[in-house]
Amino acid sequence: MEFQEIIQKLEKMLTQPLPGRVGQMMMSPQPVDETRFAEGALKNPRKGAVLMLFYPEDNQTLVPFIKRPSYDGVHSGQIAFPGGKWEEQDVDLSMTALREAEEEIGIDPKKVRLVGKLSDLFIPPSNFLVSPFIGFMEETPLFKPDPYEVDRIINCPVNQLTDVSIRKEGKITVREQYQLKAPYFDIENEMVWGATAMMLGEFMYLWENS
Repeated sequence: MEFQEIIQKLEKMLTQPLPGRVGQMMMSPQPVDETRFAEGALKNPRKGAVLMLFYPEDNQTLVPFIKRPSYDGVHSGQIAFPGGKWEEQDVDLSMTALREAEEEIGIDPKKVRLVGKLSDLFIPPSNFLVSPFIGFMEETPLFKPDPYEVDRIINCPVNQLTDVSIRKEGKITVREQYQLKAPYFDIENEMVWGATAMMLGEFMYLWENS
């Protein structure tokens, strides 16, 4: 699909009711942590937002992911969308997504047009309720990754992202301590799993049913 066709499809599909849990469950680790879906029972979760960004380059449409550096934390080395926690200066969570994307990968937020958002998703290990926003740029960004927050940027073509053959399942080692069984997206030989995969699961549900 051409870039403008993809943007038109995004705009159309995000006018539909969000599938929420139905889409997110497609890529949920097993056994399912039901606290992810008990939003009414959450006690003072931290608020955060991420950005799923679409942009054109060399007759392709790409989506950037980041690989977190290795550190002593729950998300060490994981693949994610650029994003982070809400701060008081943020007017709303869409501004959080844009600000964090600027800080982490250097995009110009003034050049991003937001199309809409997916369902919020609770991340139990870090007590974050995350809002995933979808946007696009008309030009190829000049990426400037923050070395403290980003090990590398992975730019995934949309035609690869939407290919069902990259959806797999396997055992994932968490913090070198224990293993769990989880579906994941195989992107550039990286396992995109957990919350990011669940957000992508909802996105794919909408993409395939619109």
